[in-house]
Amino acid sequence: MKPSDLKRLKRKPFRTAAVLGAGVMGSQIAAHLANAGLSVYLLDIPAKEGSKNAIVDGAFKKMLKMKPSPVVDSSIQHRIKTGNFDDHLDVVAKADWVIEVIIEQLQAKKDLMEKLVPLVAEHAIISSNTSGLPISKITEGLPEDFRKRFLGTHFFNPPRYLKLLEVIPTPQTDASIVDRIKWFGRMHLGKGMVIAKDTPNFIANRVGTYSMMLSIKALDDGFTIEEIDALTGTLTGRPRSATFRTADVVGLDTLTYVSKNLYAAIPNDESRDVFKIPAVLQKLVDDKRLGSKSGKGFYFKDGKEIKSLNPETMEYDSRKPLNLGDIESLKKVKSLSERWKKLFEAESRAGAFIREHTTKLITYALNRVPEISDYPADVDNAVAWGFGWEMGFFKIHDWIGHKPFIKSAEKMKLNLPEWYHKMVKQGNTSFYKGGDDSAETCFVPGTGYKETEFFADELTVTSLKTKDGRNEIWNNEESGLLDSGDGVLIFEFRSKANTLGTKVLAGLRKSLEIVEDGNYKGIVVANDGPNFSVGANLGELAYAAQNGDFKTIEKAVENFQKTVQLVRYSSKPVVMAIRGKVLGGGCEFIMGAANVVASTETYMGLVELGVGLIPAGTGAMSMIARAGERAPDKHPSRIQPFMQKAFETIAMAKVSKSAHEAIELGYMDPDMRISMHDGRRIYIAREEVIRLYNQGYAPPAVREHIFVPGKPGLAPLETAAWMMQKSGWITEYDAFLAKKLAYVMCGGSFNGPDYVHEDYLIELEREVFLSLLGEEKTQARIHSILTTNKPLRN
Repeated sequence: MKPSDLKRLKRKPFRTAAVLGAGVMGSQIAAHLANAGLSVYLLDIPAKEGSKNAIVDGAFKKMLKMKPSPVVDSSIQHRIKTGNFDDHLDVVAKADWVIEVIIEQLQAKKDLMEKLVPLVAEHAIISSNTSGLPISKITEGLPEDFRKRFLGTHFFNPPRYLKLLEVIPTPQTDASIVDRIKWFGRMHLGKGMVIAKDTPNFIANRVGTYSMMLSIKALDDGFTIEEIDALTGTLTGRPRSATFRTADVVGLDTLTYVSKNLYAAIPNDESRDVFKIPAVLQKLVDDKRLGSKSGKGFYFKDGKEIKSLNPETMEYDSRKPLNLGDIESLKKVKSLSERWKKLFEAESRAGAFIREHTTKLITYALNRVPEISDYPADVDNAVAWGFGWEMGFFKIHDWIGHKPFIKSAEKMKLNLPEWYHKMVKQGNTSFYKGGDDSAETCFVPGTGYKETEFFADELTVTSLKTKDGRNEIWNNEESGLLDSGDGVLIFEFRSKANTLGTKVLAGLRKSLEIVEDGNYKGIVVANDGPNFSVGANLGELAYAAQNGDFKTIEKAVENFQKTVQLVRYSSKPVVMAIRGKVLGGGCEFIMGAANVVASTETYMGLVELGVGLIPAGTGAMSMIARAGERAPDKHPSRIQPFMQKAFETIAMAKVSKSAHEAIELGYMDPDMRISMHDGRRIYIAREEVIRLYNQGYAPPAVREHIFVPGKPGLAPLETAAWMMQKSGWITEYDAFLAKKLAYVMCGGSFNGPDYVHEDYLIELEREVFLSLLGEEKTQARIHSILTTNKPLRN
């Protein structure tokens, strides 16, 4: 291939891929590529008996049953075609990207690559998903043109949900190939892209395995499993699974295999001994107690009780009180950076663990630069994106301060690299500088401070705020309105859990007034929280209900409905940028938008029946109207199946497992925008506002003729509720609530089919909602959610 051809392909999306190897990783990579819209060939070795496709077909079916699901909706599986290496390897000629994911044996990979040389298209990129083998050795001796198009692409498990994709070029890999993979991975797969050097286990697994083994070895210092997990979990900005739950999920045999291989591959690593397998881990593996896959590991679920391993007896004990000092007060420190600083300084067992563990982690990361990467920021990103940490080692260094870190390292007699001593001596005492109004920079050994990789299309509400607040037009205690430029305003709500209470709704109404009256193109509704909104503020409703103040509740519900209607009929486009949980009132909220930009990982549902209510923020009305709009014609018999589906969706409080499934469930329109990259949703929403404005936006027509089936439509819906109850899917009270919902969806007391104005249905849903608030079991459900954050199935 000519260099000019490579340049031309630099920013061209892949349309077809071939994944060679259908194991746990291969099948999931194939699924994620299909999620991104690619046609995928998934191949594996032929079966020795029966159908040659038995192995690949079995793996494919197993993948489809995984939870959480690797596919974003039910149609994705049809984009994947299976085959075997004997009969179908020639299909790689049709692929733009060929990914090898076979057994972790160097010779097997080399043999497969040799077979691919005459088969792959001259424009195709070929990569290996090996997690530890030397990338450059896989294509040794193969033609130069093939090696130019070959590199490592290391996905993390599960590929749909973990953001990291490590790219490992060889000395022969053409730079334009690396650029294309980086671009496609970010834009179309939603990945955080990191360039890693071709060293054992690359970046994330090298330092991540070190961290895990270091934590396990702390058992020898008298810390319990629960104590270590308490200190390496959410308290310090890491996942709830912390150390030992994560190890159980990964598989203790897998962890042992990775650690042993690493130990053998890094003879010159100053901390090599950390990778030696601790006796307790080896004993568990020998006993076939391998974690989640075998039912026992460091934890064991004994009935409803979760017990942890006692390393001395190798038996499982009930949970004991933590002996870590006052960590409860530390949990209340909202700032993660401040929490880290206080933990590092704490004179307690918790402080002792954090000082030793963290000092060793940072020291290890320092000594891996420039071995595994030239850029400390890439090491931090790899850890954050690969393991779900909120920060990396170099960021932690800056939070605790260089002086406390150096003092701790000297006390422990740890060797810090010469470049770090030089950096500090020159007055550069932190790795990161800037941010907010200026570009963020990170220190790079031998270079100095260099701007971290910046993408203008990755926006947060925080990044749009200026330090002096000059672009904030208006605010109240729970919301604010920002001018983001280009005539687009951003409405941010920042209530607890992003609930939609009185102040948030008042803020949105004020913001709509400002955008309507001003010289603006439209407004984006967004926030930086992990969840767009978990719904209406139940606390406000519960307080009023307990005091018998139903007038206040009625006014609050009416205000919610009016606010959604103001959004729907705004003369300027209102676009919602959403991600994470969008539940109850949050789901109803977005139904009024001119359009929605959703992250793929959006989990949406009208879950009001779970708290003993029905949707009454115009949600019931919207679902009834959409049932009629989706039907092929207006005949009652053609609308009824769509009405039935909407009813069952709400009655069972179904929550979508992706933005794509939210469309299937009827919560969102098919023309909504979905972003695979979560960080791009606000940028795309801004662009959508501008597009709608420029094309001459006008609000939708008022729904004056919504079909309702009347009493004849009640029977099939009530029968459906009865069948759901008999099948054990819903309780008796759920069935009672479902009948109330059916009454609203059929239009109330109409004797036959009719057409009604949307205002009629909005009033009807409000009336039933208010009546249910007086029910004792509904009040018990609301109380359970508010006090335990768990639904009550009474």
